[in-house]
Amino acid sequence: MEAVKEKETFLNPYVIQMDKFADSLVHLSNTFVQLEPYRGTFSKEEIEEMFQRTTDRVCRGCECERRGECLGEKKIDTYQIFYEILCKVEEYGAELNVELKRKLKRQCLLAPRFLREALEVFEGGKQVLMWNQKIVRNREGYAGQLMSLAGMIKGATRELDAGIFTDDHLEKRIKSQLRKSGVRMLSVVFYMTSQGKYEIHLTVKAGKGQLIATKEMAALVGRCVGRTMVPEQGERPVVGEEYCSIACVESARFHTLQGVAKIGKGCDKISGDTFLMTDLPGGKKGIALSDGMGSGEAALQESKMVVEMLEELLEAGFPVKTAIQMMNTALAIGREEVRFSTIDVSMFDLYTGTCEFVKAGASVTFVKRAEGVEKITSSTLPIGVLQELEIDSQTLKLESGDFVIMVTDGVMDALPVGEQEELMKQFIWEAGMVNPKEFAHHILGRVLEVSGEVPSDDMTVIAVGIWNL
Repeated sequence: MEAVKEKETFLNPYVIQMDKFADSLVHLSNTFVQLEPYRGTFSKEEIEEMFQRTTDRVCRGCECERRGECLGEKKIDTYQIFYEILCKVEEYGAELNVELKRKLKRQCLLAPRFLREALEVFEGGKQVLMWNQKIVRNREGYAGQLMSLAGMIKGATRELDAGIFTDDHLEKRIKSQLRKSGVRMLSVVFYMTSQGKYEIHLTVKAGKGQLIATKEMAALVGRCVGRTMVPEQGERPVVGEEYCSIACVESARFHTLQGVAKIGKGCDKISGDTFLMTDLPGGKKGIALSDGMGSGEAALQESKMVVEMLEELLEAGFPVKTAIQMMNTALAIGREEVRFSTIDVSMFDLYTGTCEFVKAGASVTFVKRAEGVEKITSSTLPIGVLQELEIDSQTLKLESGDFVIMVTDGVMDALPVGEQEELMKQFIWEAGMVNPKEFAHHILGRVLEVSGEVPSDDMTVIAVGIWNL
């Protein structure tokens, strides 16, 4: 216990500040949830208020000879018939059974008007209840988003704090070697990732009239560290006379190549399927495929929006599942109409050679190995349908030369029912090419050949090969 207290005493002040920020988001999230509970039915007070509004409209503004009696000594009977009307309407709709109508006529001289006003008040109350339910569900969705964001802030802050370190000896060695190459180093930050990989961030400039290749500089830093270092993905190619910051990361053990083949419904040039291929921090490669509802331009815009949103979240460092959950919440509560899109993600770790497959309503994925073809399936719903989303995920260790083949529903549906998966396995196993683009076009061609028909849905095939560097 004392050790924990001691650690907390020396906690980085920036971590403490970010924790306070995250805690405020958690508090805000809890406030959203506690504002008003979800109600599936009317409360006793609401029913009494609807009864009051109905009798005010029917009884109090007329010259009915029974008004005093119905709202006086027989008020309980009047309330009871009103309550029975509400129960029957909720169960059977506006058409009441004959027995209840006769009972109402015997009890009320203005039965048709009483029934009409009761139904109108009930429908109004029902609309208010439905909107309240939607508001509560939306608040719960926003609360979940805030909670996820708070967790991300705390996790990222602690990971950065734990990973940043100093090494005076190594810093002097790098500074000396860079000076010999004509590079002046202003500062350096050493960072160790959670996977035990080096990241070294340098603020440097080249000598007057010189341009130094960032790749050469990273290699020099790697020799000082004793590891193979390369510029971070997207880093500037050269360093000039102005000070700039560059990041050097450890070289990955694997690399991927990918190819795509696609065709629209009815051979249309516009396809509702959209894909994403992006390099991510930490030696990750993300491949995503989204199939929008329907086909053509509308489906394209839907799936394109989903893929662009996913790319932004992944590049910001969100885990795949968290990113998909946040997207689902935004789509489910952000509009009246239900429009959904499937999400199929293959997340390659180029340091370890593993691949995480994450699916939400997506079609089957195949993995071609030296010994055979495996399949990865899912039974989840697409995003945008329900606020509470179930996501399937599975991680496999890949070997050099393995292929991952991702397809949309249109590809599988084009094959004979009951034979789709076995035929796809056969097509994949028989494909002898190693060029991913040729591989994808071969698979799509075989599917169209067996189908023998014009595509009845958008069809996309992505082939990703992984090899040792």
